[in-house]
Amino acid sequence: MGHKVHPYGFRIGIIKPWLAKWYADRDYATLLQEDMRIRELVARQLSNASVSQVEIERGINHVTVTVHTAKPGIVIGKGGANVEALRTNVGKLTNKKVKLEIKEILQPELDGMLLAQNVAGQLERRIAFRKAIKQSIQRTIKAGAKGVKIQVSGRLGGSEMSRTEWDKEGRIPLGTLRADISYGVVHAHTTYGRIGVKAWVYRGEQLGERPGSARTEPRAPRRGVAGTRARPAARTNGGAGSPAPAAEVEEQPTSAVAPEQQAAPAAQRKATPEVTPATTPTETSRAAAPPSTDAPVAAEAKTEAKTEAKTEAKAAEPAKASKPKATAKAKSTSTKAKAESKPKAPRATKAKPAAAKEADAPNSPDAGTSADTPAEES
Repeated sequence: MGHKVHPYGFRIGIIKPWLAKWYADRDYATLLQEDMRIRELVARQLSNASVSQVEIERGINHVTVTVHTAKPGIVIGKGGANVEALRTNVGKLTNKKVKLEIKEILQPELDGMLLAQNVAGQLERRIAFRKAIKQSIQRTIKAGAKGVKIQVSGRLGGSEMSRTEWDKEGRIPLGTLRADISYGVVHAHTTYGRIGVKAWVYRGEQLGERPGSARTEPRAPRRGVAGTRARPAARTNGGAGSPAPAAEVEEQPTSAVAPEQQAAPAAQRKATPEVTPATTPTETSRAAAPPSTDAPVAAEAKTEAKTEAKTEAKAAEPAKASKPKATAKAKSTSTKAKAESKPKAPRATKAKPAAAKEADAPNSPDAGTSADTPAEES
């Protein structure tokens, strides 16, 4: 079955204050009945003054009744006559001194109790329930509410069968404790029966420091809340973190030693004779060789020399590229001069054998000239 909770009682102590502020051990029942009679009296005597709620606070010898109303003029009356009449009537219900306070409701459209009273009054005047509901919702939304819901139950329109009708606009987060929801229930007494009217008005989130403090907008998220990661330490001097505190912590134990304790080991060293163990040649050479502290310096010098050599080579490349052309031209001219200065030597041809000559003689047309040519050439 449904487990419905009163929206106001659900939020008491979180965002809503108590409406009755007093404590009693033995007389609790009598004081509770007294509070109920006071509330009934105020509701009956100020039925036309749009009273939303009544707060009662008790002291040792006095009772303070605070009335929240949208029409303080009607409550006060001419010259405060109504206030005095109400104070005397409340004083008859209790034996203590009565103090009456009146607080005005600045926006009655955002109060659930006053909204339900308005709809119930329209139903008693025989206005259609759907029209009354829609008009009330529109006025409430225009007043600045984030959500409204109105529900009516009973013999709606004088029908034989009772039913429930409701209308809603916006959102009504009933399960959110920080949601400021105003709730009200009023009974409309009609000729054909009683009609119940319920109204919910969502006025925004309330995140005040104490219950009942007015705050309707969500607060900005806080920094440094538990569960968030801590920011890294601020960097200084080229991005390096400041390790000064750690160094100080490490140095504290050494500085805390007393000078007498430091002098004691020195005296023991003087008292004990020094014994030099026999060392091997390898150990002596290792001991003689100092630690190579200049290794990084030498490496840097080598890299600088390499870079200088590369730059010199790059500078010499254009000069080398221009030299080969000139040398090639000079070589070509020298070779031509040598060729012209040397005389051409006649080619020496070997004499053919006699058998070859005889074989060639019948084929040649001029035998005599062909025989003479070898001799002349030779």
